[in-house]
Amino acid sequence: MIQTIAFYMFASILIASAVLTIFSRNPVHSVLWLILGFFNAAGLMLILGAEFIAMLLVIVYVGAVAVLFLFVVMMLDIDFAELRAGFAKYLPVGVLLAIVMVCELVFAIGAWQAGSVQLAQRVAPVAPDVSNIQAVGELLYTRYIFLFEIAGIILLVAMIGAIVLTNRPRGGVRRQNIASQNARRPQDATRLVDQPVGKGVEL
Repeated sequence: MIQTIAFYMFASILIASAVLTIFSRNPVHSVLWLILGFFNAAGLMLILGAEFIAMLLVIVYVGAVAVLFLFVVMMLDIDFAELRAGFAKYLPVGVLLAIVMVCELVFAIGAWQAGSVQLAQRVAPVAPDVSNIQAVGELLYTRYIFLFEIAGIILLVAMIGAIVLTNRPRGGVRRQNIASQNARRPQDATRLVDQPVGKGVEL
């Protein structure tokens, strides 16, 4: 019973946070709703017995969202003074959301300890004494080894293609000459200067 309640609770909050991520006008609010969605997705993974994927969601994606937040701030030049002006106004809502997230995590851990949903056993049956991480490793490197390697090759080709597309000649941009850099001698690259105190540096 607790598993069904936890599933519907996490699923409904995940859908609501995904919709609010898309429709939020403020990019900071959008990132915060995205973090809430990741936490609820991790709760769903815990209910299904995939604790490894749940930890990946929390550690990798929520950690990457912090980097995403920094990039958004740097690119959009957000005025922090204006954001701090409404900090006291939205403080109760933020505290309420934090309490809800903590309660959700406690509830998810309780549902996980009650036993995972048998959906994962029907999709990829494994022995009951095998841990989730060991089962994922056995599936990836035995049954799905070729698909796993093909996915890696596709990502490698995509990375090389992105480098080739962005490495085209552009006006006003100096290109790097690797051959001349490798041929340069250390004595030509550095110069020791006994700079007098109180005077500037001559470039």
